[in-house]
Amino acid sequence: MTIFKNLYQYRELLKTNIQKEIRGKYKGSFLGVLWSFLNPLLMVLVYALVFSIILKQDIPNYIIFLIVGVIPWNFFTTVITQGTNCIWINGGIIKKVFFPREILPVSVVLAGLVNFLISCVIILIFVLFSGMGFSWHLIWLPLIAILQTLFSLGLLFMLSAIDVYVRDVEYLINFLLSLLFYATPIVYTADMFGNYKWILYLNPMTHFIEAYRSIFYYQASPSLTSLAYISIFVVVFLLLGYFIFRKLERNFAEEV
Repeated sequence: MTIFKNLYQYRELLKTNIQKEIRGKYKGSFLGVLWSFLNPLLMVLVYALVFSIILKQDIPNYIIFLIVGVIPWNFFTTVITQGTNCIWINGGIIKKVFFPREILPVSVVLAGLVNFLISCVIILIFVLFSGMGFSWHLIWLPLIAILQTLFSLGLLFMLSAIDVYVRDVEYLINFLLSLLFYATPIVYTADMFGNYKWILYLNPMTHFIEAYRSIFYYQASPSLTSLAYISIFVVVFLLLGYFIFRKLERNFAEEV
């Protein structure tokens, strides 16, 4: 319960940090927050060109299929790449002022969630104008987004703490995320792997992408078995990540 007490006690600092993360990301940019829309759109256009035209992916409404996968993936990778060094880059403040260190990764993740929810407008627009329409299954969206947020937070607790001691982590993570992209059914369906598709489901992001696709693309409820599995995984992963963070934070001020 310590983390909730700390976040509530320093809620104004948390709010300020979230605003700084959102505004600072596009500081000096002419288009500003519009890049939250443009980045995933440009990614979708490139993948649509490569996979639907050049590699002949035969998936109905492939643009919608892509965008429902790319935007949640963009949320995940943005949080991890921007947050891995969040402790290190705030070293000056950490040395001078006391505050709960977990506020830094939590701020990055919550700012990413805000940008993700804004980007979900793109999905809704594409689904609407494609003629697919909406369904009541969208009520699952908050639960899936919260689970992904907590999963990202657990991972970021680990990475941001370890990065203070091992600076190579932030460089290694970019490479690993590139590999993980192709191990996640974003530009293809898991069914393409036939009897071996279970391997893809060892990847937690596969469950999230499939859940988003269920409610937006297939207009059905997500797999309850998958949600139960990922919920247990997220809780364990979050507790483990926070445990590692608390163990390593003792020497943050000396290391940064």
